[in-house]
Amino acid sequence: MAESLFALFRACAPADPAAVFLEPPAGAPVTWADVESETGRLQALLARLGVARGDRVLAQVEKSPAAVLLYLACLRSGAAFVPLNTAYTAPEVAFFMEDAAPRVVVCDPARRDELTPAARCAGVAHVLTLDARGEGTLAAARDLPPAADPVPCGAGDVAAILYTSGTTGRAKGAMLTHGNLAANACALHAAWRWAPGDVLLHALPVFHAHGLFVALHCALLNGSRVLFLTRFDAAAVLDLLARATVYMGVPTHYTRLLALPGLDRAACRGMRLFLSGSAPLPAATHRAFAARTGHAILERYGMTETGMITSNPYDGPRVAGSVGYALPGVAVRVAGPDGAELPRGATGVLEVRGPNVFPGYWRMPERTREDFRPDGFFVTGDLAVMADDGRVTLVGRARDLVISGGYNVYPKEVEDVLDAVPGVRESAVIGLPDADLGEAVTAVIVPDGSRALGEGDVRAALAGRLARFKQPRRVHFVDALPRNAMGKVRKDELRARFAATYDEP
Repeated sequence: MAESLFALFRACAPADPAAVFLEPPAGAPVTWADVESETGRLQALLARLGVARGDRVLAQVEKSPAAVLLYLACLRSGAAFVPLNTAYTAPEVAFFMEDAAPRVVVCDPARRDELTPAARCAGVAHVLTLDARGEGTLAAARDLPPAADPVPCGAGDVAAILYTSGTTGRAKGAMLTHGNLAANACALHAAWRWAPGDVLLHALPVFHAHGLFVALHCALLNGSRVLFLTRFDAAAVLDLLARATVYMGVPTHYTRLLALPGLDRAACRGMRLFLSGSAPLPAATHRAFAARTGHAILERYGMTETGMITSNPYDGPRVAGSVGYALPGVAVRVAGPDGAELPRGATGVLEVRGPNVFPGYWRMPERTREDFRPDGFFVTGDLAVMADDGRVTLVGRARDLVISGGYNVYPKEVEDVLDAVPGVRESAVIGLPDADLGEAVTAVIVPDGSRALGEGDVRAALAGRLARFKQPRRVHFVDALPRNAMGKVRKDELRARFAATYDEP
């Protein structure tokens, strides 16, 4: 395996350079020959701007083929790519510029004036622009001759820094090396049986590990064509399924596809694999999708800091609610607070070790030490149960654990029961401050509109199905659950919104 991730992708390119890599819904496709020439030109531009091996290039840009080429050019240049969510505000971006200390910032042209003062304060040398059409000052690279050779990189060189959401404090920049990303991509390419002729339908954002690494890296290793939607649109995805073989989505994608009457076995007859990640897939969605299409969605699990950790099997049962088994070369265990492995069937925190695991957080050595065990296992913070055969099932985040009256309540267990109640579309379970119990189990429910649903109806449905201490003391009804860009429920927002639920009058 090549030490440089770009060199690995280059070695996997199709023999025909005119083959299409990225096919957007509008505009010219990007061929594999374009990948070689355009990343070479961008490498030359970055070098002119003083970007050297190890420097950071921060990008907050709309999804486009040019944004993908910028990422590949950073790999080729030996620079660390720092992608940012396009929803971040100017003060948030200012923090990331201060923290990452990039040599170059690339933003949408409409935001250049807004971000330039913060960039100057952060010591950023250059602010370039790139819009969704691929236009902006970055287009100056078109006039340059391509760099002759990629910058040599080692497996331990940082290829990207991805910032975590920071919902529980200061955002952390996870440093991912060329070796981390290459090992994970190769494991997924093998586990999911990529083969010649596979076509990826891509509707994910490219500022996130799911769309940038999991999806695109598999396609790059396979020399595949990518049907490249700039955003998720259920109708557009449905129309393109006939031309694709692989689709990667988040649970919200699948619920929206199920709302379309045209989703059926005929629409999916050419598809080989549907994958889901970034948030738990409800068992009801898994069952409904299989009934409509004949395809069992393959759910997998990973983190920004580790890439993918586990996957349901390609062959064999894809169990709804389970995230499957550790990928080859990856070791996982369920451990107690002291790091000692727990017996199978016990609930604890999932820990992981392997070539996919990042070396640490950017400029946060103390936090890095806190999150690693002495034997090299990374503490994910996710609560899990491991079956006797090694199958992993997640039960929630450690920080989301509710301790009510001294009893541990795992939100996922309660949510699974709530989601099965007639009239419930989806639910979230949180713990809220309570003078008597410490924390009170609280449910937040989105009704599906099929029937009138009140707090008493929910309580009656749970009677006899959950121990009393697990049953919500209060039920709130909302139109929608708050989610981040990848579909994860923002329980911190729910806790803030309903914090006064149990305040004494």
